[in-house]
Amino acid sequence: MSKVVTEIDELGVARVSICNPDKHNAFDDEIIELLAEAFTSIASTQDVRVMVLASEGKSFSAGADLAWMQRMAEYSYTENLRDSKALAEMLRLLNFMPQPTIARVQGAAFGGAVGLVSCCDMAIAASAATFSLSEVKIGLVPATISPYVIAAIGERAARRYFLTAERFDAHRAMQIGLVNEVIDAEQLDTKVNQLVESLAGQRSQCCDGSKKTGV
Repeated sequence: MSKVVTEIDELGVARVSICNPDKHNAFDDEIIELLAEAFTSIASTQDVRVMVLASEGKSFSAGADLAWMQRMAEYSYTENLRDSKALAEMLRLLNFMPQPTIARVQGAAFGGAVGLVSCCDMAIAASAATFSLSEVKIGLVPATISPYVIAAIGERAARRYFLTAERFDAHRAMQIGLVNEVIDAEQLDTKVNQLVESLAGQRSQCCDGSKKTGV
């Protein structure tokens, strides 16, 4: 089974799911490539009205796979640059999707996963979800995701959480603008589906061009 699964229903709703629950949906170069391919395909499909980004299991995503990062430590400069550009391009594609995008956050979102959430137009989180910009714990900064995270939560909050790697809960995430709404886990899909229906209805009445611009 692929680590990224895309489903498009008859209403034009695309659901992209990260399927790596044994590793808490941590992503590596393979998953980054698969996500980029999914986003590119959906962006070019006019019948798709809205996209939901989700994942399987109890965690939304643990961010970058540590085994992948350990491999990268032995890469050449050129190889590291290639992987960094691939991640940057995947995030750019998500951020500038022509369709509205919703992050369905059912659990922990750490490191690069906060970047995924930040790139989506909207995010709905379960009340038990937790967040952390955890890169500093291994001596890194949230570099590639930083423009999108700062746009979502603002410079002041970014300065704090980039430096402290504190965990914060879904309600704090909503206070700083990372997520739009917090809801009990049992109602998460209902709320996401309500938002999808609203967006799909609006898109069916308009849509003669992209909603976003950017580089």
